[in-house]
Amino acid sequence: MKISIKKDSLVTQVANVSRAIQSKATISILTGIKIAATQSGLYLTGSDAEISIESFLDKTNDAYDLTIEDTGSIVVTASLFNDIIRKLPEDTVYLESNEDNSILTITSGSAVFELMGQDGSQYPHLPEFDETNKIPLPTKLFKELIDRTIFSASNQENRPYLTGLNLTVQPTHLIGVATDSHRLSRRIIPVQIEESVIDFESFTIPKKTVTELSRIVGDDEDLAMVVGNTQVIFLLEHTIIYSRLLEGNYPDTNRLIPTTSSTDIVLNSEIFHQALDRASLISHQGKNNVVLLNIIDESVELTVSGNERGQVFEKIQTKSVTGENLQISFNPDYMKEALRSFGGIDVKVQFQSAVHPMLISSEEPSDIPHNELLQLLTPIRTHHTY
Repeated sequence: MKISIKKDSLVTQVANVSRAIQSKATISILTGIKIAATQSGLYLTGSDAEISIESFLDKTNDAYDLTIEDTGSIVVTASLFNDIIRKLPEDTVYLESNEDNSILTITSGSAVFELMGQDGSQYPHLPEFDETNKIPLPTKLFKELIDRTIFSASNQENRPYLTGLNLTVQPTHLIGVATDSHRLSRRIIPVQIEESVIDFESFTIPKKTVTELSRIVGDDEDLAMVVGNTQVIFLLEHTIIYSRLLEGNYPDTNRLIPTTSSTDIVLNSEIFHQALDRASLISHQGKNNVVLLNIIDESVELTVSGNERGQVFEKIQTKSVTGENLQISFNPDYMKEALRSFGGIDVKVQFQSAVHPMLISSEEPSDIPHNELLQLLTPIRTHHTY
């Protein structure tokens, strides 16, 4: 292999591919990045047991300033290669492997590096797929769906099916749900999808996959999805992301969404978030990290007490308070993440009782069909009074 390429183009794509690579892997070659020069362009590949990312730099794209003198492939340590490329002194990078693809020489200006590597033919092959049934996705809306739900996914591997984003695809809308059984996030976005390409009910994508997808894909970049029996593939303009699907039956979360309430408050999500941020300064000093919301006679107060480091009381500005008086305790960090997902708009918080989940939604329903965000948060039962 012998090529030259514009440094900035290489840096960007190496960084994207490296998101799939773990520094410690059960298969040693997967700690490396595969660099493959072909007649059509340069392929960069990174993978672990869960996700694989492949970027392609087309030789005909003048922005890459890519010249390929000899084809070939080599695998080198990803973290070291990434660091070297970013710190090279000149705008053009020269990459050349020796005859048996065991050494990669990197040259830029007066800097020359030699990295030990392995022949690219030893790297695991990526799965094949059929683009016939690819599903186009509204990129910006899909990224928003990810960002406003995935924080609720579980980190506990004892229930792996809860450690990702569950997607249900309909011809007119896409439903994304994440839950760890203590909280739940659901975002519905409008789409237009041919019914003939939907041959599945729902599937669950690992948290790492959707998180990295959201970071890599640009808001204006084309995005499509191919769903198989055990994997999902996301097609970007210059990159393909392969991911396994999580096994296990995702719970029917529709039955968890309350349909009635005894107490409702309407307030600005950012104002409430800021008050919780202040209360957290005290709640984080205690063992349980709990705050109390006290709703009495159309007044709403946030309280943290019984803490050896101090206490806090703050009356919360609201737009309206209706229903019964209520005292309810919850984790402020969970509530802050839920509120942050609404982007500073006014929200309605609905309560059934002190022991039932509270429902958070936009005060004003969207005029666009199938455009909805819900957050559900389970309260914390406390055995003392404030």
